[in-house]
Amino acid sequence: MSLAADFGYLAVYKAAQKWVIEPLFIFDGFGTFNTGLILLTALAVTMISYAYFEQREERKEEYYILLILATLGAVVLVISKHFISLFLGLEILSVSLYSMIAYLRKRARSDEAGIKYLILAAFSSAFLLFGMALIYAAIGSMEFSAIARHLSSGSEMPLIVFAGFGLMTAGIGFKLGVVPFHMWTADVYEGAPAPVTAFIATVSKGGMMALLVRFFIEINGYKYHTLILVFTFIAIASMFIGNFLALRQNNVKRVLAYSSIAHIGYLLVAFLAGGKLGVEAVSFYLVAYFITTTGAFGILATLSDKDRDAELLDDYRGLFWTRPLTATIFAAMLLSLAGIPLTAGFIGKFYIVAAGVNANQWLLVVMLAVNSAIGLYYYIKIIATMAERHEVEREETDQLNPAIYIISGVTMSILTLLLIWIGVQPSAIMALIRNLVAIN
Repeated sequence: MSLAADFGYLAVYKAAQKWVIEPLFIFDGFGTFNTGLILLTALAVTMISYAYFEQREERKEEYYILLILATLGAVVLVISKHFISLFLGLEILSVSLYSMIAYLRKRARSDEAGIKYLILAAFSSAFLLFGMALIYAAIGSMEFSAIARHLSSGSEMPLIVFAGFGLMTAGIGFKLGVVPFHMWTADVYEGAPAPVTAFIATVSKGGMMALLVRFFIEINGYKYHTLILVFTFIAIASMFIGNFLALRQNNVKRVLAYSSIAHIGYLLVAFLAGGKLGVEAVSFYLVAYFITTTGAFGILATLSDKDRDAELLDDYRGLFWTRPLTATIFAAMLLSLAGIPLTAGFIGKFYIVAAGVNANQWLLVVMLAVNSAIGLYYYIKIIATMAERHEVEREETDQLNPAIYIISGVTMSILTLLLIWIGVQPSAIMALIRNLVAIN
């Protein structure tokens, strides 16, 4: 209810009016749009969590508190304009995720995933803090606009500031799960509960991506060729390594984990394109990616039982013949991730390509096209597995209250309708983005 109430207030909020809470926060159209996207996605994750956690013996109340806190951290990130609020939002998000990942304590892999994320997140936070300290030592301010004014006064970026940005890139890269900071992704996705994995793949990464866009535009990072070169390498490496690692997996969670690395690489193409079209492409792709990824993990959560998640490829063998509606929804989500026409994912990739072409980023555009073709294989592989004829012995399971299944079913239906509607009629959501996301 709190997430729905927050979004309801946001819907009537005058987004065109900019509010600034000095020196930490800025409420503008860009922040309003991303806050709304985060709240709706967190609400969808909450809906698919009910049936999932009702089957398990662990206490469920604390999970929803942690989910709300993690959502708060992501919202703080997208409205930050200062290093202090950036780090505050990041730590609220991260500390909540530590507990959410390891929430199912009776699973050995869940504890392992939580510990891995805890240790690596601590290292990334240390890099981020050290980078902030170097920038503060050189400039004397931690506010984005003050850093921008200082950098605009000189022709070249001081070495100490560049070193600070390098360390910050390492910290941000970990949260985004891009190469070469991606080592945690597959293990954490596999060990975490399915709804938590959906949250990490969408809200956590989306909040950090929105912050990166705001910070980079604020400091006009596009004029520093070394920074552009670093992010270009990260984008290309993420696309290739993410897709090639996904090709080798028979675990659906790990496939989606490595796929998410590639998708952040696609997002970086629009990010590097910059300008108004680049920001619009990033925002639209985040919408498509959030819907698709939440839906994919929602199906995974729906098929899971009280003992383990439905994460093995064999768990989906013959699904079109045993549960045709569930299989159809999952196929639609996978086709959207692959960028097939009439889905939101296709329109999202179209806008990314348009932004890249407009900025003459031909190398990145070609790499995106090649990797989209590579990624198509493992998505089709899962769909083909679902289409195989396979005799399955039905096991008697404890049935929950029908209302719980209705909640999950309605949520998945809404996500599927949004997926197709945005793929067929993207003009409405694009008009909203154009009205809101311009960063002044």
